[in-house]
Amino acid sequence: MATIAHVKARQIFDSRGNPTVEVDVTLTNGTLARAAVPSGASTGVYEALELRDGGSDYLGKGVLKAVENVNTIIGPALIGKDPTKQTEIDNFMVQQLDGTVNEWGWCKQKLGANAILAVSLAVCKAGASVLNIPLYKHIANLAGNKNLVLPVPAFNVINGGSHAGNKLAMQEFMILPVGASSFKEAMKMGVEVYHHLKGVIKKKYGQDATNVGDEGGFAPNIQENKEGLELLKTAIAKAGYTGKVVIGMDVAASEFYGSDKTYDLNFKEENNDGSQKISGDALKDVYKSFVSEYPIRVEKAIKEKSCNALLLKVNQIGSVTESIEAVRMSKRAGWGVMASHRRVKLRQELPVGQSVLPSIISSCELRKSLVLERSMLEQSSVFLLSPTKLSSVDIFAGFYQWNSLAVNKFHM
Repeated sequence: MATIAHVKARQIFDSRGNPTVEVDVTLTNGTLARAAVPSGASTGVYEALELRDGGSDYLGKGVLKAVENVNTIIGPALIGKDPTKQTEIDNFMVQQLDGTVNEWGWCKQKLGANAILAVSLAVCKAGASVLNIPLYKHIANLAGNKNLVLPVPAFNVINGGSHAGNKLAMQEFMILPVGASSFKEAMKMGVEVYHHLKGVIKKKYGQDATNVGDEGGFAPNIQENKEGLELLKTAIAKAGYTGKVVIGMDVAASEFYGSDKTYDLNFKEENNDGSQKISGDALKDVYKSFVSEYPIRVEKAIKEKSCNALLLKVNQIGSVTESIEAVRMSKRAGWGVMASHRRVKLRQELPVGQSVLPSIISSCELRKSLVLERSMLEQSSVFLLSPTKLSSVDIFAGFYQWNSLAVNKFHM
């Protein structure tokens, strides 16, 4: 069987113009597998370390240190290893070559999560090539998952928070076509609601309000969060999908949480008078008002009433194996799983974690940016392949995705 012959990393640029790590893994049979690390504007305080160079070049965002770590430490140590042994290779990189740990687990502070993940993704592609199976099947096998599910696409259509220049404090307003019977129908619903939303925004705020924010959604000059929800409610009704398309939100409340332990709903205005600062309990009441007035999905939290779902971002975890395990842990706890797109686009034909992981690890939702972005459409097209190419992926997670007795009713 072919083994790893050469590993080469380089610094490339993502669609935001920021440096990131790309890795080529070459096998003894001549196979070349290439992968680059995605990233996003949203970062969590507990995620694995993304190693940046600091200094003045690229405003400190260079990744030459991570590239060097791949070329001088990780790469040479992987020569001769079997690329189909994903778990062994990932654990070797994370636990032995890096070995740094904090209270949350393997933090990858020595080599960088971006260095390790780039290699992990490339090795995953190489392993699929050696086994002569599609990448999604290879990851499914690694996850031990035989029941593949096509996710419900969550379209990020209105942007606020740090992703937009309006006054909207909350970051993302999404639509989810949970009433669709297939991924194809879900895409149709999402696109139609999007076009109706564009018309509603244009009529109310003018043509320039249909410009898009950093996350690809519309960013009209909305002053209040409920205003955004009202726009979505109207667009859904105009499209004829009331009851079939629901609303999701990524509030990103930590973005406007201050040292005084309050939430400032006017945080974008510098030196504001503080009149819109509210307590955590008051923010809960805001959420409750949203749920009572709009079709927003909610579920009971399963532990300490703190959370009930995983938003999967492979770059915040740092390897394919750990990403798979995170999903397993979440599902054992009864959580839902949403596989996040990464807003930054890379020159990969199939970005792992954006188009592949959702359908393999049986996540219920796939978060996507604006429907008409070229790369987002390309990723969506992965799920619209002919039945011969996705013959083993025949279940769509729709309305009854949370009901194990009913989920099998939904087929492509």
